[in-house]
Amino acid sequence: MTGISSPLIVILIVLLIAATCMPLYAQDEGQTEATIVTTRDRLMFCCEAYWEFQLRTGPERATYLGDHRYDDRLTDYSAEARDAELEFLADLLKRLDRVEPKDLTEADRLTLDLLRLTLTDRLEMAEFPEHLMPIKQQDSPHITLGTLQATQPLKDLWDCDKYNARLVAFAGQVNDVIAAMDEGIAKGVVRPKVTIEQSLPQIEAMIAANEEDSVLYAPGKALPDSAWREKARERMKGATRVATKALVKLRDYLKNDYLPKCRETVGYCDLPNGKAWYRRAAKLQTTTDLSPEVIHEIGLSELKRIRAEMEKIAKEVGHTGDLDSFINKLRSDPARHNKTAEEIMRRNREILAKSDANLPKMFGKLPKIPYDFKEIEQFRAPGAPAAYYYNAPDDLSRPAYFYVNVYKPESRPIYTMEVLAYHEAMPGHHLQIALAQERKDWPDFRRFEHINAFIEGWALYSELLGYDLGGYQDPYSRFGQLTFDTWRSSRLVVDTGMHYFGWSRQKAIDFMKANTALSEQDIVSEIDRYIAWPGQALGYKIGQLEILKLRKEAEEKLGKTFDIREFHDHILAEGSIPLSTLRKRMETWMDLRINNAR
Repeated sequence: MTGISSPLIVILIVLLIAATCMPLYAQDEGQTEATIVTTRDRLMFCCEAYWEFQLRTGPERATYLGDHRYDDRLTDYSAEARDAELEFLADLLKRLDRVEPKDLTEADRLTLDLLRLTLTDRLEMAEFPEHLMPIKQQDSPHITLGTLQATQPLKDLWDCDKYNARLVAFAGQVNDVIAAMDEGIAKGVVRPKVTIEQSLPQIEAMIAANEEDSVLYAPGKALPDSAWREKARERMKGATRVATKALVKLRDYLKNDYLPKCRETVGYCDLPNGKAWYRRAAKLQTTTDLSPEVIHEIGLSELKRIRAEMEKIAKEVGHTGDLDSFINKLRSDPARHNKTAEEIMRRNREILAKSDANLPKMFGKLPKIPYDFKEIEQFRAPGAPAAYYYNAPDDLSRPAYFYVNVYKPESRPIYTMEVLAYHEAMPGHHLQIALAQERKDWPDFRRFEHINAFIEGWALYSELLGYDLGGYQDPYSRFGQLTFDTWRSSRLVVDTGMHYFGWSRQKAIDFMKANTALSEQDIVSEIDRYIAWPGQALGYKIGQLEILKLRKEAEEKLGKTFDIREFHDHILAEGSIPLSTLRKRMETWMDLRINNAR
């Protein structure tokens, strides 16, 4: 810690001691066991205990959600913390098993089922050693550190010192991460080389010879004029130096020790017990028992159907060659791509302003939480997807964000911009996630925990709603919508291909190039995302197909009494739920509507 002033050392040590001395299972507020009287009390105690544990052990997420009790802490990656986590989850599941469903309302029984599913999923997934591979080009400790400033309050010296404490704590976090990866090397559980090769430039971009040039010090430059500003800046410089040394240590370890031990293969099937690992991941991400073999075939079937629709549009615009030649023409046509970052952001605003005005035609209930647009940070943009959605904190100190990747704007197609905006913002992620967040009568885990097949299935279904919202007015945008549908269908094929059937990275890239109209930049980024995050990409298409099936059934059963606004409101009414639960709810709704119409 050379070069840090003594007062800073004292403050940071005090903050770090406070962070590490907090009892692991303590609750700061809410129910205690002494207050439990009814069965519902017992359920709510379990819900609160789980959510408090989530916030305490994931302090960066707590900050992101607007809970600032843990703004001086980072996630603990030590073996001791993992053991404590598993012990807590197992104990909580035992407590939950003592909650008698018959004594609960229907709404509370759903909460009980969802919490039990969450705990069971986490414990079963913990049987596989994902924790031994903590570094990847997405959702990794170094990325979290670099993006803290987007959500961390820095309104006074105390706030700044909490941010500084996190920068200093990163040194210990790096030690724990390296220890985990060393164990992974010993057990043959290591990342593919490509994942680490993409992580290294991200870390390198965060390392600056002068702390004032570091992305970690950027908040210091933006501090308001005040009596404490210079003191805060000096302390932040010292903390940045500590974090930078930790980044250098992590970079050197990855480059010199870890990368040479990484795999040339990319699939989880090449890890110990890898096929079973992937099957469980597929079940988690789809909330179904569909096998990788069946999912693979669904993807191929969907691609055949959608490509037939794409061929019709190619002929509509006068193309005389085959579909592949039309796709190649689009990929290489500068007129069909953006030129600047500013152009990308402007187009997104125009698209959503138009569609948002038409939302009341399709929904009876809309969220009150606002959203805004934000560029993905430069240091992580090359390895990031085309866009993200980040929900707003609960205190609404900032809006939700539609994060847009403007890296290499000339590689970003114009014809896929509409479909991407509908997916990430409205009526996709923002509409669904914000509505759930606004349900203050629900336990917090239901408001903020997300079931992948539901949220991504809804967002993919929402891409089709663009037609009802005044979008897709030209054939190229319609082609873009189909392009994204082939993209999600291709995911079923390449994700299972790599992680279950042993495909190479290049085979997966070639397959997507042959079956989608995505740019090569997007395809490579997407394939590398699937490599790092197995199974997650399966939830989109599986979820969308189930929602489309339910809509078709409702339209056929209800006939003239079918109301699209009522259908959508009921789909979203209970937040993020498993697909099997969604089906039961919607079938009950259909039966009730039929009976009421008699």
